[in-house]
Amino acid sequence: MDSAIIVGILSLIGTIIGCVMTSNKAVYRIEQLEKKVEKHNSVVERMAIVENTIKSHQHQLDELKEEMER
Repeated sequence: MDSAIIVGILSLIGTIIGCVMTSNKAVYRIEQLEKKVEKHNSVVERMAIVENTIKSHQHQLDELKEEMER
């Protein structure tokens, strides 16, 4: 075989391997970002529950204050 063909084949193999590795790394990083977003969304949902609970407790405290003032 001609040396140019061998070099071309080796370059093609190297390029394919590089693309596959880069693709795998991108998939891994996207998965990690998805996990972080999931954690963030969980915190947001929990905070909404906490805010509603605080509002309810505040309302109850206001009612108790009104009763004590009577």
